[in-house]
Amino acid sequence: MNTHPLRPADAEAASVWDTAATVPDPEIPVISIADLGILRDAALIDGTAVVTITPTYSGCPAMDHITREVKEALSAAGYADSRVDLVLQPAWTTDWITELGRDQLREYGIAPPTHSSTPTRPGPIPLTLAPPPPVACPRCGSTRTRNIAQFGSTSCKALYSCEECLEPFDYFKVH
Repeated sequence: MNTHPLRPADAEAASVWDTAATVPDPEIPVISIADLGILRDAALIDGTAVVTITPTYSGCPAMDHITREVKEALSAAGYADSRVDLVLQPAWTTDWITELGRDQLREYGIAPPTHSSTPTRPGPIPLTLAPPPPVACPRCGSTRTRNIAQFGSTSCKALYSCEECLEPFDYFKVH
């Protein structure tokens, strides 16, 4: 089993985590909510399985579906009482996507984020930023790509086109 950096060490909490981690993202079914960084915590509190999730952006329409799927997975695993808490602080960042998740995105045809959302130096952000690294095509690996539309199949992604293989693809935007 893939060991996630946030997976609790406590056996009961880890069991709740492992159950919630089986839930795929409804918009990208090849990646779990854990590897996408949506699953933030799990615990067993007074017999209630408690799972904490964070949306990729506030207002994400998939959160109701994810909440329902987590509760169904917990029920199927024998947890009679469960609760899913939605937290907005800290805000989700693409830095939370695991390496396995990035590989899964790439294999599915979605280019993973190209760089970290965390500033490399403290202090104010300069008005003129260095251009981000090029986006590699998830199909052929070429960096000769161009942005076609700022919004792709979902608000989290932009639509790109590869100038080598001529295929369009989604790019998971950095945030």
